[in-house]
Amino acid sequence: MKKVLIALDYNPTAQKVAEAGFSMAKAMNAEITLLHVMADPAYYSSQEYSPIMGFNGFMGTGQLQLYSVDALEKASLNFLDKSRQHLGDKAIKTMAMLGDFAESIIKTAKDLHADIIVMGSHSRRWLDEILMGSVTETVLHHSAVPLFIIPTKQKK
Repeated sequence: MKKVLIALDYNPTAQKVAEAGFSMAKAMNAEITLLHVMADPAYYSSQEYSPIMGFNGFMGTGQLQLYSVDALEKASLNFLDKSRQHLGDKAIKTMAMLGDFAESIIKTAKDLHADIIVMGSHSRRWLDEILMGSVTETVLHHSAVPLFIIPTKQKK
């Protein structure tokens, strides 16, 4: 395996996904690309927004004002740069895309000729979510690229 695509969202479990994907890629001496797919900009300023890996501290306190695509892209690239810094490897490439989550991940993997896609599943009902229509499930069933799923359920 020469190229690993790690898809990250803004969920707090993304750090675990990034670290697991990074560890696997480094063990194979593979090229690493971190990808964040941007959804509707209003999502990032809602109560559902969940900062991770220092992203909240970088942006300051309070809700983000990311109603424009340009602001969202800048914030996403900053998030990915923070993730790259956290992993400690300047050679990691980063990409931010606007679009449907699953379609964008599949297209990016194909365009990059990725050998594997690393994603997390942070559902409380991880197996149920995989079987009933999550982004991970869509990528799993529609990508020709193998998928490495990191279960990120919080232990009680």
